[in-house]
Amino acid sequence: MEFAVEAVDLTKRFEDLVAVDKLNLQVKRGEIFGLLGPNGAGKTTTFRMLTGLTLPTSGSATVAGFDVVKEPEKVKARIGVLPETSNMYDDLTAWYNLDFTGKLYGIPKDERRRRIDELLKMFQLEHRKHDYVHSFSKGMHRRLTIAAALVHNPEILFFDEPTSGLDAQTSRYIHELVKKLHEQGVTIILTTHLIEEADQLCERVAIIDYGKIVAQGAPSELKHRFQETEVIEIEVKKLDDKILQAMCKLNDVQEVLREANKARIYTRDASEILPHLVSLVNEKNRKIISLKTSEPTLEDVFIQLTGREIREEKPTVAESVRRRGGRW
Repeated sequence: MEFAVEAVDLTKRFEDLVAVDKLNLQVKRGEIFGLLGPNGAGKTTTFRMLTGLTLPTSGSATVAGFDVVKEPEKVKARIGVLPETSNMYDDLTAWYNLDFTGKLYGIPKDERRRRIDELLKMFQLEHRKHDYVHSFSKGMHRRLTIAAALVHNPEILFFDEPTSGLDAQTSRYIHELVKKLHEQGVTIILTTHLIEEADQLCERVAIIDYGKIVAQGAPSELKHRFQETEVIEIEVKKLDDKILQAMCKLNDVQEVLREANKARIYTRDASEILPHLVSLVNEKNRKIISLKTSEPTLEDVFIQLTGREIREEKPTVAESVRRRGGRW
């Protein structure tokens, strides 16, 4: 089987920093594949190498069957790229931005115009086609950028943080678009730090941290690996480090992570820990705002594998405990 994307020991160094470390990846044709990880994990650098924008330090990669280093033009002709930040020209209209992009791909004039009309209608921008892009909202900007990535009917799409910073309505629109393109047989590789987005859209994901892939598979498969782990989420008024420390010392607690006044406690037996947890909080004269248990999520899988919350770039208080072997 020929893969849409294949990387072997792909590595990128910036002086002493190893941004991507011997990454191995295979993306099937026609699937939605996600690179999941926090900011700074190496997702965008991986994308830049796979799309020919950055040369790898070592290793190899093929996209659509072509070597990204030896045959970059053949790769670029077959892919569409949505960067995290817009690459549209603010001082051009929506129409001329798409027309300019079509010319870069060598699309004949009549075909180019027909395609532009289709895309402007698809993205609900036909009524603004003669307006300058600097007057567009962020959501409209994003839709136009996606339209430009599709102007040449690519077989593989690279979406870098496709809904970053967008409102819920525009994000939902982009999710529906991704699903529609997938139904048409387009291969889609996207990066995201949003757990829900990866869980909802991707058939398979690779969790990347510090430039390495730490797990790979369907979201349901990854969650299944941790089915014996249970999660307790407790919100405590005026939660502090002393209470977190005491929670970490409870029997059968694997890890405790904090977010504001909430703590997520990982254990193999929630029913055993719950009464002790309630007693602990009462002894500290604190009030429990909410308390619930749940099955592991994709975010929990990430935490169990890396010890980091996916939305965090810095270690949390509880992570510091984990890295010190549970000692304060």
